Amino acid sequence: MAKKPAFGGYAINFGGRKETVEDVFGKKPVSPSEMTKKLWAYVKRYRLAK
Repeated sequence: MAKKPAFGGYAINFGGRKETVEDVFGKKPVSPSEMTKKLWAYVKRYRLAK
Protein backbone atom coordinates (compact mmCIF):
# COMPACT_ATOMS: atom_id res chain seq x y z
CA MET A 1 0.00 0.00 0.00
CA ALA A 2 1.39 3.43 -0.99
CA LYS A 3 2.05 5.94 1.75
CA LYS A 4 -0.58 8.68 1.87
CA PRO A 5 0.82 12.21 1.37
CA ALA A 6 0.57 14.66 4.27
CA PHE A 7 -2.60 16.71 4.39
CA GLY A 8 -2.05 20.37 3.59
CA GLY A 9 1.41 21.17 4.77
CA TYR A 10 3.71 24.11 4.49
CA ALA A 11 7.28 23.76 3.28
CA ILE A 12 9.94 26.25 4.32
CA ASN A 13 13.38 26.07 2.70
CA PHE A 14 16.28 27.84 4.42
CA GLY A 15 18.85 26.49 1.95
CA GLY A 16 21.43 29.00 0.80
CA ARG A 17 20.69 31.56 3.54
CA LYS A 18 23.75 33.15 5.18
CA GLU A 19 22.08 34.85 8.17
CA THR A 20 22.79 33.61 11.68
CA VAL A 21 20.17 33.00 14.35
CA GLU A 22 21.36 36.22 15.98
CA ASP A 23 20.67 38.09 12.73
CA VAL A 24 17.09 36.81 12.70
CA PHE A 25 16.18 37.09 16.40
CA GLY A 26 18.52 39.83 17.64
CA LYS A 27 21.03 39.83 20.46
CA LYS A 28 18.60 40.23 23.38
CA PRO A 29 16.61 37.34 24.88
CA VAL A 30 13.15 36.96 23.32
CA SER A 31 10.01 35.14 24.43
CA PRO A 32 8.78 32.15 22.44
CA SER A 33 5.86 34.15 21.01
CA GLU A 34 8.17 36.96 19.89
CA MET A 35 10.53 34.38 18.38
CA THR A 36 7.67 32.95 16.33
CA LYS A 37 6.70 36.42 15.08
CA LYS A 38 10.27 37.22 14.06
CA LEU A 39 10.74 33.86 12.35
CA TRP A 40 7.56 34.26 10.25
CA ALA A 41 8.49 37.85 9.38
CA TYR A 42 11.86 36.53 8.15
CA VAL A 43 10.23 33.72 6.14
CA LYS A 44 7.79 36.15 4.51
CA ARG A 45 10.45 38.81 3.82
CA TYR A 46 12.64 36.36 1.89
CA ARG A 47 9.75 34.32 0.44
CA LEU A 48 11.04 31.02 1.82
CA ALA A 49 7.65 29.31 2.15
CA LYS A 50 6.12 27.20 -0.60
